[in-house]
Amino acid sequence: MKNIKFAAVAAAALTFVAAPALAQTTFQPTTFYGNLGYSHVDGDGVDLGAISARLGARFGQYLGLEAEGGLGVNDDTVGGAKVDLKHSVAGYVVGFAPVTPKIDLIGRVGYGTTRIGAEAGGVSVKDNQDSWNYGVGGQYFFDAANGLRAEWTRFDFTNDAGKADVWSVHYVRKF
Repeated sequence: MKNIKFAAVAAAALTFVAAPALAQTTFQPTTFYGNLGYSHVDGDGVDLGAISARLGARFGQYLGLEAEGGLGVNDDTVGGAKVDLKHSVAGYVVGFAPVTPKIDLIGRVGYGTTRIGAEAGGVSVKDNQDSWNYGVGGQYFFDAANGLRAEWTRFDFTNDAGKADVWSVHYVRKF
């Protein structure tokens, strides 16, 4: 019994010693990037567009964090009301799957808020909707710093406020 306890304590101690070394190799190097592009928003019966930008940090090859913001540029008319996207912001955890040194597949999940406006007959209404967001895509780099990213993201609005599919194409720049 003493040997089992000793082995368990020794294994736990090795875990605490080895974890920082594993983290250094797994999450290094940390690189930063920015994206700028267009996002088409296909919501429940409404088509909108936005200029969107992202700033991100990539920790090693497989994990990253992103902050995203978008400003509406296209509106739509639904039932006689003009609907437009005012802005959206979100944060994501991003998983990268390197296919080649120049190609990555991407999966991301996060949380955001979107401000929508509607106007009809001189009456204007604005509303914020929070959403859980998830999506997939890929990116291709032309050289060590410049690339192109395409993806699909689903905005699943809270309080049963609907869903939106967002299709994006972005220029990517590594810093």
